[in-house]
Amino acid sequence: MRERNEFILADLISLRAEQKPDLDVLTFEHYSLDDGASADEVRTYADLFTNANRLAAWLLARGMRRGERFVIMLRNHPEFVEAMIAASMTGTVFVPVDPRTRADKIAFMVNNSGSRGVVCAGYNFAEVEQARRSCPALEWSLLLEPEAGQAEAAAWHIDPLHEVLAAAVPTVQMAAVTLSDPIQIIYTSGTTGDPKGIVGNNQRFGGTGMMGFVFGYQPDERPYTGLSFTHNNAQATALCPSLYGGHRAVFSRKFTKSKLWDICRRYGCTSFSLLGGMATAVYSEPPRADDAANPVRLVISGGMPAAIWEAFERRFDVRIFEIYGASDGGGMAFNAPGQGPVGSFGKPLPGYAMKILDDAGNECPPGVVGEICCGPAEGSDVSVAVEYFANPEASQRKLRDGWNRSGDMGHADAAGWLFFDYRKGGGIRHNGDFINTSYVEKVVAECPLVDDVYVYGVSALSGAPGEKDVVAAVVARTGQEFDAAAVFAHCRAGLEPNFVPGYLQLVDEIPKTASEKPQERFLLEQFRREAANVFASR
Repeated sequence: MRERNEFILADLISLRAEQKPDLDVLTFEHYSLDDGASADEVRTYADLFTNANRLAAWLLARGMRRGERFVIMLRNHPEFVEAMIAASMTGTVFVPVDPRTRADKIAFMVNNSGSRGVVCAGYNFAEVEQARRSCPALEWSLLLEPEAGQAEAAAWHIDPLHEVLAAAVPTVQMAAVTLSDPIQIIYTSGTTGDPKGIVGNNQRFGGTGMMGFVFGYQPDERPYTGLSFTHNNAQATALCPSLYGGHRAVFSRKFTKSKLWDICRRYGCTSFSLLGGMATAVYSEPPRADDAANPVRLVISGGMPAAIWEAFERRFDVRIFEIYGASDGGGMAFNAPGQGPVGSFGKPLPGYAMKILDDAGNECPPGVVGEICCGPAEGSDVSVAVEYFANPEASQRKLRDGWNRSGDMGHADAAGWLFFDYRKGGGIRHNGDFINTSYVEKVVAECPLVDDVYVYGVSALSGAPGEKDVVAAVVARTGQEFDAAAVFAHCRAGLEPNFVPGYLQLVDEIPKTASEKPQERFLLEQFRREAANVFASR
């Protein structure tokens, strides 16, 4: 029998179940679901091992072999984590998929990954069932909280998940996996084409458990996230560091900006993570007298707008720990509290180098915008290569002259601190000025009529090459009558004339990915200057 290795998830849980069997390491709160009327779901290390073993036995009984794939398409349920551990126990590979995904995209990812099964729930089974008709290799499903008739009506093998978790089974023999073996395939959002599956091995996945040391988590740390387990951020900031370090983490089914601080107060959470537009959404909530009365000391942010950074820290009495990273081999950089300038995502982890390169591969001078690229530091053997599943051509294109090209545009200052500016091809130039969208979003978010906002550009009505008109997609605050003229007046009072949005696009919600990243393409598809929900500045 091989020696257990804590970088391998199944080994980690097996060891912790022996060392700390009764530690309530994961709490799935119900306060955000029903104000706590129903009981939270709590998992100890012993619970995780027992339930994962039952799922592993079921996978083996279905004939799942080492290296074969299955999809996990759930919100943040404890069963998601248990299915991950079961994959590690059996040497199979889990494929996390956003639980809101539609049938056509599900079918693509199932077929592209060659997945044989899917772990899903009653709330998204209809999409999975529709996708199955286009997925000849899809054989089975484990169904959480099935709705009436779902399991019986299906024409393929389906077992209710609660029945599998209630079965008494012997302890399975752990698969003899290595650190270089894959454990998950996580798909890109597919904003510029079909999603690409990023293969993650045990070495990389296990390394996310070490992130608590980078963030400076304390022995009594209580991390929180409402970000989806289908995204690396939730795995790296909360789930994996907690499983490794024994931190008593708290999770919500999904992100809730309105109950975020109340959850942290209720459960004593000391840190949580935000991505991109989430920070603006949280900041746009109406100020409360007790905003600073919370136990949170650290907000781990991926994309805190410089325009609200210090105001956010003051209002909520927290410190921002800014990070930058990419799932597909681009390394990681961080700006710990008090280290670098506001707005910077920092400097790379030891062993990595990050440079701002132009299209010819030359390093840009300080202050000049180029592509953020990552490579090994001098003398380091770290790899920045990426393996896109069944797509060697895309894997090769990602690296150029040894540098992983992120597709993100940024700049460095004279001291080497790095800054993100915009996604390649996504900058907004209006009347010759580059628009600071985060600054515009901050001002719009401070309007009492606005609940959420995302600023983007559309081709300029003037037809000027490379120019865009500025659009603020806004969600009206509940219970308030939307007054476009009042919002424009608010913008004119707080913004330079060229930064005032040319249009307000009133929407029910800002479409977002599983990582709460606004999906601009859907807003663009819906935008029509003459539409009833679009208001032009006068």
